[in-house]
Amino acid sequence: MNTQDKNSLWVRLADTLASVRKTLRIMSYNKAGFIGFLAIVAIILISYVGPYLVELDTDTKVDKIYQTPSNEFWLGTDHQGRDIFSYIIHGGKDVIAVGLAAGLISTFIGVTFGTLAGFAGGRVDSAIVAITDFVLTVPRFPLLVVLAAILTFDRNIYLGIILGLLNWPGLLRAIRSQALSLKERDFVQAARALDLGTPHIIFREIVPNMMSYIIISFTLAMTGAIYALVGLVLLGLAPFSGTNWGIMLSLAYTRGAMFFSDSLWYIMSPVVAIAILQLALVTMNRSLELIFNPRLRTEA
Repeated sequence: MNTQDKNSLWVRLADTLASVRKTLRIMSYNKAGFIGFLAIVAIILISYVGPYLVELDTDTKVDKIYQTPSNEFWLGTDHQGRDIFSYIIHGGKDVIAVGLAAGLISTFIGVTFGTLAGFAGGRVDSAIVAITDFVLTVPRFPLLVVLAAILTFDRNIYLGIILGLLNWPGLLRAIRSQALSLKERDFVQAARALDLGTPHIIFREIVPNMMSYIIISFTLAMTGAIYALVGLVLLGLAPFSGTNWGIMLSLAYTRGAMFFSDSLWYIMSPVVAIAILQLALVTMNRSLELIFNPRLRTEA
């Protein structure tokens, strides 16, 4: 690498760092939203880096069943005397992966085809809306129960893909309504006059003007998928391998933890972990809106 290439690399790196600092500064305008963002970063680090630092406790210790928090067991122990804290650390990765996969897939389908339907109109719009209406009539949770009985989800990520393929119709209809309005704007008409092509107009002109709503819809899709995962695992209809917070709740229920006074930490630890993740996702939207909607920055 010559000197010119090195200088160019340092310039690009400096520009990237400046952009990151600017984005973080904008997000910090809303304190609650920024705290939510920091919480999400912390949860991701704990879930993906924590397992390398905290070993999963798999040893059965009959003499330490349902112990309350102590210096040895920060969140107490479960029905087999295992450290609950280690399971909380190891249990977040699958939950985040399922929520992320479902959110990305449903958002991509809803945004792409919703914008296409609103922009193209005519037969394309009618066909997409007809398919969307059909999918909307399908009861999703009963369908998931049936699929779980027929198919074998050996990995939770497959469940996230199924959830993503089922959760896009509502977003598509909302995006289509916004696209119908945006396609009449001057900047879209100008792009049409310049014959920039449908993909350019959709992804470069229309979609960026809906990013605030898209980001919110994405995080809500994640929260919905996480609740669906935990519910299916709790009912025994999702993969019961590995470790995640839903499995902890299911085991607590099936092992009768609710009948023991000292098992409160075993039951509430995954509940609180899920609640914190959901709260952080929803709260983070306040800061994400500031990035894509400059008009809100003066009010923050």
